[in-house]
Amino acid sequence: MKQTKLLAVGMAALAVSLASPAAAQQFRAADTHADGYPTVEAVEHMGELLSSWTNGRMGIQMFPGRQLGEERDTIEQTIAGVIDINRVNLAPLNGIVPETAIPALPFIFRSTEHMRTVMDGEIGQEIMAAMEEHGMVGLAYYDSGARSFYNSVRPITSPADMDGVRIRVQNSDLFVATMEALGANATPMEFGQVYEALANGVIDGAENNWPSYESTRHFEVANHYTLNQHSLSPEVLVMSKATWDGLSASDQQLVLKAAALSVPVMRDLWDARVDASRAIVEANGNEILYEVDKQPFIDAMAPVYERFAGTPELSDLVERIQAVGAE
Repeated sequence: MKQTKLLAVGMAALAVSLASPAAAQQFRAADTHADGYPTVEAVEHMGELLSSWTNGRMGIQMFPGRQLGEERDTIEQTIAGVIDINRVNLAPLNGIVPETAIPALPFIFRSTEHMRTVMDGEIGQEIMAAMEEHGMVGLAYYDSGARSFYNSVRPITSPADMDGVRIRVQNSDLFVATMEALGANATPMEFGQVYEALANGVIDGAENNWPSYESTRHFEVANHYTLNQHSLSPEVLVMSKATWDGLSASDQQLVLKAAALSVPVMRDLWDARVDASRAIVEANGNEILYEVDKQPFIDAMAPVYERFAGTPELSDLVERIQAVGAE
């Protein structure tokens, strides 16, 4: 009788274990980029690592290509715990986590190498730590490339060329302010609407990196591309704090380790993708300005810095970023 009772208790415990999220955790992951994009590939690699390390107990179910909504939608779902893992640009987070606006400031990074050094270090960790009180846990930073201007009106060689040009920006007060400081008419718009808006003349241009300019076919309807590289703001991989808090300490460490190992995968894929996208655009015959005097653009950003890094804490963060690796 005692053995029968123990067996029944053991079977019940096994059933509960198998039914619990800890027993089989398939994290729902969102990305607005299409399948095959470097960020999507990196998160899928992260899932493969987790599955391998846990014999399938943890893994990632990837939903690329806006299947779960635009970035603002997926951020809300992540905070609510509906989405477990989310790859987003920092810009839509600026209104939620003020610290994320600092690495998104125009011209704050001198180069890709400078950005990676800053975000992989102590400063990057501080910014991710600020996300927790807002329902997200930062896992890793991915590259978002160097964002530059493209349009269908004229080559942009100075801020004066921006006057009156209707430029699509992300839904971010910071990006709106950046365009307005240059004299452009900022037009917030979801990324998926940009091609049609360019083709129909609703907007004159946009700003983005080589792969986004090429993969969306924006280069077909906006043939002037200026490599002013005003933004090197990274993207961030976050986990819902609700999901994170449901994991054991050991599983949390596995998630962090897998995320960290996905970063070099993403960056290698990204660097190759930039080269491939640039070659496609060059072959199309677009007018590309490789050399541009950035200083007039930088000088125009003073009011943007005053507005978005106006507190002593945020101003100090700017100074610390600029000091990293400075000669």
